[in-house]
Amino acid sequence: MEDLPEPLLADIIERITVSSDLNSLCLVSKRLCATEAEHRGAIRVGCGVDPTTEALTSLFSRFSNLWKVEISYSGWTPSHGDQVNNEGILVLSHHCPLLSDVTLSFCAHIDDAGLSYLAYCKKLRSLRLSFAPAITSTGIFRVAVSCCYLSVLHLVDCIAIESVEWLEYLGRYGSLRELVLKDCDGISQYDLLKFGPGWGKLQRFDFEINGTYWLSERPDPSYVVGYPYSYDICCDNLKDLRLAHIVTKPEIGLRFLLGKCKALETLYLEYVIGLNEDEMIALFQRCCNLKTISLRLMPLRCEDHWFKTALTDDSLEVLALSCPMLQVVELTFTFCEPSYPTEIGFTQKGIVTLIQSCPIRALVLNGASIFDDEGMKGLSSTQFLEKLELVDCCSITDTGMYLIAQAPCLSHLTLRKCGSVTDDGLAALARSQKLESLTVIGCRWISQEGVHGAAKSVCYSSEIESHDSLKGMNVYRKIRQSP
Repeated sequence: MEDLPEPLLADIIERITVSSDLNSLCLVSKRLCATEAEHRGAIRVGCGVDPTTEALTSLFSRFSNLWKVEISYSGWTPSHGDQVNNEGILVLSHHCPLLSDVTLSFCAHIDDAGLSYLAYCKKLRSLRLSFAPAITSTGIFRVAVSCCYLSVLHLVDCIAIESVEWLEYLGRYGSLRELVLKDCDGISQYDLLKFGPGWGKLQRFDFEINGTYWLSERPDPSYVVGYPYSYDICCDNLKDLRLAHIVTKPEIGLRFLLGKCKALETLYLEYVIGLNEDEMIALFQRCCNLKTISLRLMPLRCEDHWFKTALTDDSLEVLALSCPMLQVVELTFTFCEPSYPTEIGFTQKGIVTLIQSCPIRALVLNGASIFDDEGMKGLSSTQFLEKLELVDCCSITDTGMYLIAQAPCLSHLTLRKCGSVTDDGLAALARSQKLESLTVIGCRWISQEGVHGAAKSVCYSSEIESHDSLKGMNVYRKIRQSP
């Protein structure tokens, strides 16, 4: 080992990705220890790591070529000892000149002063903060001004951020390509309009509000009643868009994105109140490069006082005609009563037509009570379908399993809370010997013995999942306590 050329030794070390294996390797010889330290680019710090200034100085001095550092205290309790504080961030910034990617999760002892030390990291390109209760807009602004190469910014559950001067600055002078904002109570969708010209550079945008968002939505402060206007904002480069749990209104707020995007490849719209079908049809007609779409819908009161989801087969028809590259589809319906099938605006025929018209490789149907064994027959003839996930689909029975077993390319199947499928249906899948993987969760008539042999890899659980887990909702926000 001591006689190996340095480049070959470095190549061997770079192929080892498990931290425990790297730590063991360092015990073999001083040369291996030194070479591993020189070539390690990423490290994770958290519970169990001594957070004193002396210990961190020794740690980061050893790994001076780090470009990616994650500090996470998820699951931390006082029994775990102290956390990394502001001094730890100062040590990090001084000893790692190549640092370009920083993640801070559940770091309650790092505030604006600590975040400001990242200003020394002139190569910083990515900053991700998750539950950073002491960091405010002041700290974010300092990073925005000092780190001119910042292109990725994630703020998740940052409860102390209440203004967006930093966003205005990044919009004018920055180069953000990816912006993720989730559960930051002080940031409304109207504040995001201040990003201005920054929208033209953005390639990925994710905005989510949880809790009872439909009761707390603030009005657009710039809106004038009776005055028709639109936001003069360009977002031609936006490829990945996710809007979750927001209220939209005509010509107001983030709704403008649905009228401006034309380069979209991935679209997630999750429980967005106020979707307009004409606007969605116009969006689909422009987005010929769309590859992935996720629509999570719930019925709302219509003009005729009936409850119905916002989109119909008209949207699916345009989607099928205008998006020939579509490969991944998720359709989730919540609060739709099976006894009132008209609450779902789509029909079974519309869904099957979409899947048969596009090269769909992965399909998720969640709460699709309108979808039954006849629909499964339509899916069984699709030429590209490889992954199928059925969640809370009460109308699909064992017959549907017999039919889907005939799908030519299906290799991965997931069943969650499908109460009409039994062991007999799984037996048909076992006989077909096509499945690479099978996941069964909370299906009361399917036993652990029933899934045996149905696929090469099987995951089984009899536990019934909560409604929030099944539908991807968080209506009642959990009260978080600082670590």
